[in-house]
Amino acid sequence: MQTYDVVIIGAGHNGLVCAAYLLKAGHSVLLLEKRSVPGGAATTEESLPEEAPGFKFNLCAIDHEFIHLGPVVEELELEKYGLEYLYCDPITFCPHPDGKYFFAHKSVEKTCAEIARYNSRDAQKYAEFIDYWQRLLQGIVPVFNAPPKSVLDILGNYDLAKLKDLFSVVGLSNKTLDLVRTLLSSAEDNLNEYFDSEFLKAPLSRLASELGMPPSQKNLSIGAIMMAMRHHPGMARPRGGTGALTQALLNLVKALGGTVLTDRSVEKILIDDGRAVGVRVADGTEYRATRGVISNIDAQRLFLQLMDQSELQQADPELKERLERRTVNNNESILKVDCALSEAPRFEHHQHRDDYLIGSVLIADSVKQVEINHHDTTIGKIPDSDPSMYVVVPTVLDPSMAPAGKHTLWIEFFAPYKIEGLEGTGQRGTGWTNELKNKVADRLIDKLADYAPNVKQSIIARRVESPPELSDRLGALKGNHYHIDMSLEQMVFFRPMPELANYETPIEGLYLTGAGTHPGGSISGMPGRNCARVFIRAQQPLSQALKGIRSTVGSTVGSILPPF
Repeated sequence: MQTYDVVIIGAGHNGLVCAAYLLKAGHSVLLLEKRSVPGGAATTEESLPEEAPGFKFNLCAIDHEFIHLGPVVEELELEKYGLEYLYCDPITFCPHPDGKYFFAHKSVEKTCAEIARYNSRDAQKYAEFIDYWQRLLQGIVPVFNAPPKSVLDILGNYDLAKLKDLFSVVGLSNKTLDLVRTLLSSAEDNLNEYFDSEFLKAPLSRLASELGMPPSQKNLSIGAIMMAMRHHPGMARPRGGTGALTQALLNLVKALGGTVLTDRSVEKILIDDGRAVGVRVADGTEYRATRGVISNIDAQRLFLQLMDQSELQQADPELKERLERRTVNNNESILKVDCALSEAPRFEHHQHRDDYLIGSVLIADSVKQVEINHHDTTIGKIPDSDPSMYVVVPTVLDPSMAPAGKHTLWIEFFAPYKIEGLEGTGQRGTGWTNELKNKVADRLIDKLADYAPNVKQSIIARRVESPPELSDRLGALKGNHYHIDMSLEQMVFFRPMPELANYETPIEGLYLTGAGTHPGGSISGMPGRNCARVFIRAQQPLSQALKGIRSTVGSTVGSILPPF
């Protein structure tokens, strides 16, 4: 039996970030990863070694914005451990069926100039739109970088500039009411409030729907902030692929004395007298934790599958039913297509430029098309008659990921986890089969070829991953890579639900991190960092904790008030 201070379930990027902070605080840490490859959704793998040797693919996450809203990269000095970010500029290209196109640069001014070629009013309103969401973003970033129930930690993250941004959108009573109204509306409502042109609204609605909901979804206008983040802090990718972030974290964790074991699927949380004391893996090996167990997997699987229900009942008699009935997962998942290409796609109908491919390419013909694509998935239909998709050619920005002169193609297509009428058949009883997933992938390639005709003949090999296959690989419940939906009622101190929202659980010594905790999914490292702060504080004597609180409040006051 091996013993550590802390055992972390899952070596995804949040688990690794959490481990790094705990190791720096002096704790011994073990991470247990079910796959042979650490990283969770943040991996880059040579997944077609026979058909396309030398081609490296990001198998899930690709574009990094959220991580640059927090201090993880700087605090952990990840550049010293091999991480180098490449920033995209231009950032977004979306061809429109009528020959127009949306072409966004990191510079708002350059983007407005592109829009003004078609609509001068929309260009002016775009600057206003981005400015509004940027000010709100800067005003709420301190909330992302703190445990949601820790008011003092949140206050400690504010300085004068952030407070000014916050009050510029909150302001006096009418501004506050206007902000509340905006947040209660939908991304589609917000876009209609600003813009007239479909060629502009369609890609913005597609990006807003990256949160996993149709653009018409009320209470989710915050999705409109996704475009603002591409302008600042910017959209970046690690050189060598998303997996380079994982590798840098692994290098750091190992340098600090941490242990990462792969091919270790945790099957049970060991609980002694109401306290988590370790875990048992599939082969029966037990790993003990003297100070705590931290789960990087979702709360439903943790509590409903990895522990005796009598122990859960004893800790919290209501938690089981609340997890089963109050956790919202709308059936939307991802069908992922990766292709090895002999040449990059060429958008001949839209005056092709190679820099169209530096950022992401959105296939979004209209807001209605985006709406149907997201609505249909929630009711179990595959929206492939006129598909919308998110496309990247990573090798244009980073040629190191393919043999010289060759390219890779990354396609994300929202699809249902369970298909209506086919329940109980196919993979995991979801209705998906190899034949069906390849048929859908063919349709996606056909749609992309409408805009880039050379794409079909350029495919050397491809890999298609259905929603249940992605779910199995990532350990994502029902294919939800965010663990649970990113809707307003499941965010901040509601994520995943109020009693679990501060990374602590009713079982002493058992903690949560990962996409299902505040501030949610994406590559950010924030859940890992925030969880580590809660854990470390719980180990401190009261006097030490109070000293830290005084320091936090003092630094905030000092940044706001001038010296006497």
